[in-house]
Amino acid sequence: MQPESTLTKAEPSSGPLTKLPAEDDRALEKGLDNLQQEARVQSSWKSSITKALLPVAALVAVIYLWQMYVWIVRPRPDQLPGPADVFGTLGSLWQNGDAVETVLTSLQRGVVGFIIAVLIATPLGLVLAQSRVLRGAFGPLISGLQVLPSVAWVPAAVIWFGLSDATVYFVVLMGAIPSITNGLIAGVDHVPDQHRRVGHVLGASRWQLAIRIILPAALPSYVAGLKQGWAFSWRSLMAAEIIATGGTLGFGLGALLDQGRQFSSMATVISAILLILFIGIVVELLIFGPLERRLLRRRGLLVGGSQ
Repeated sequence: MQPESTLTKAEPSSGPLTKLPAEDDRALEKGLDNLQQEARVQSSWKSSITKALLPVAALVAVIYLWQMYVWIVRPRPDQLPGPADVFGTLGSLWQNGDAVETVLTSLQRGVVGFIIAVLIATPLGLVLAQSRVLRGAFGPLISGLQVLPSVAWVPAAVIWFGLSDATVYFVVLMGAIPSITNGLIAGVDHVPDQHRRVGHVLGASRWQLAIRIILPAALPSYVAGLKQGWAFSWRSLMAAEIIATGGTLGFGLGALLDQGRQFSSMATVISAILLILFIGIVVELLIFGPLERRLLRRRGLLVGGSQ
């Protein structure tokens, strides 16, 4: 056993296990946070670049296969023109202003019709979701209208409203309203009962409960319904513009598509299809895609592979 004097004179170790001061701990934590932040930023940039390059690569592959098919099979140009002929026609339409006119006309109709559909479908969905009697009476009708092809409304709309913009808007509304309504109803069905109980305890009225508690809780399904509603409204718009032409109707993408059919110009037909497809992709990538991801991320519902 060592003498007591030896134990009392022992000095604290100054080796690597010495505790760092509080300032050093904070500096170390800050440095680690900065490294993690930089790693997240780099990962986000890589993910964004990858997401941007994948559709471009797919598009290049499709054009390449298309051109190879034209070179090998040599189909009739009036049945399947090559990419160069189609892009040449598209460039001519853009230079003479026809492409700009058709895109702006269809976009205006689509956006206005979609906004009106949202203003109608949102309160309708809330009312049906809150009332079992009304939902039992009108729910099957809304679901039936959702699966009904919107093109079926075009003849009736022409008879009722003539060849005017009202015909197009009516067809758009009948295509979008059922999807948005059903999306909101599905979202309300998934709201936990605890949310309603908390609202009642806090003294919320029926309107406040629907607007401030139920609707925000149902936002993921509601946004999905809006996304589907836009898709249905865009399809309905194209169907209406293809069938209902002339009168006071403007010249939209559907009319351009039908004009290509009338003149047996497959290059014009494919050009119109590409413009319709391009607008649909742009709306998805710039509006609904980021909105849906942001909403899901804020609620912790976005899995790692989808971020």
